[in-house]
Amino acid sequence: MSAEATNSPAPATLPPAGPQPGHRSPGKARRARRSIFLRRPFFTVALIVALGYVLAAAFAPFVAPYDPVMQSMEAMMQPPSGAHPLGTDSYGQDILSRVIYGARYALVIGIFSVLIGAAGGLVIGLAAGLSGGWVEWALMRLIDSILALPSLILAVAFIAILGQGVDKVVIAVGLSMVGPFSRTVRADVMQVKVQGFVEAAHLMSIPSLQVIRRHILPNVIFPLAVQVTIRISEAILVSSSLSFLGIGVTPPTPDWGLMIAEGRDFVSFAPWMSAMPGFALALLLIALSIVGDGIREEYDPKSRRGA
Repeated sequence: MSAEATNSPAPATLPPAGPQPGHRSPGKARRARRSIFLRRPFFTVALIVALGYVLAAAFAPFVAPYDPVMQSMEAMMQPPSGAHPLGTDSYGQDILSRVIYGARYALVIGIFSVLIGAAGGLVIGLAAGLSGGWVEWALMRLIDSILALPSLILAVAFIAILGQGVDKVVIAVGLSMVGPFSRTVRADVMQVKVQGFVEAAHLMSIPSLQVIRRHILPNVIFPLAVQVTIRISEAILVSSSLSFLGIGVTPPTPDWGLMIAEGRDFVSFAPWMSAMPGFALALLLIALSIVGDGIREEYDPKSRRGA
């Protein structure tokens, strides 16, 4: 063999024609760079609607044309008109003003009751997931007993104990939602505590409270926050159902469930009394459900892993 053949450089190796591991295709990269608002148009519309409710509730004194509890005998059950765009009820109260203020009560009850349920579920779920033995068994039986009944039935039972009023409804609805949050937190804790970094922290004799604070809670809080956004609509529906049944918010509070119940006797000749608050409630529930589902599909690790 000649020296020229021996000293000739080796031919360059061409990369394989297929996609390289760890590299995304240009189409996937472009889709990943696109904003969630462009990829999910229904989510964007629902978010705008939900933000509109939030702004109306926050600035209700400046948006509402009338005092929501002001009564007028001359304006009883007037149909929608220029003076009263959504009509009036049997007491002459402006329905548009009551719907706007009703959004404030609905969101306050929904948000704070879900926060109560999430806080209780976080404590019980952590204790059940980390304790083991008879403590875990007892806590799981408590969670199962809560989940055995619908949230509305549990809320009715708590209202019977606590009494009526906005604050009582918040507590009752929040307690009725502890079970679902507890089950979610316990499942996440069971997955996290067997991970290698948690076991390594225990082997390094790091205190248990520090392990929970630094390693377990950060991996549990975010999925819990996603569940909070999903269950706000459920809390609003339960609170409105309590008011519709006459055991929730007391008159003359501008609550949507109470307004729908008050308009039942006049639905044949004054349908706007129930239709307007019912439409406002349905639209908010649909918007919050779409927003919650979009957030879960976008940011929940379990949903993204299955995608």
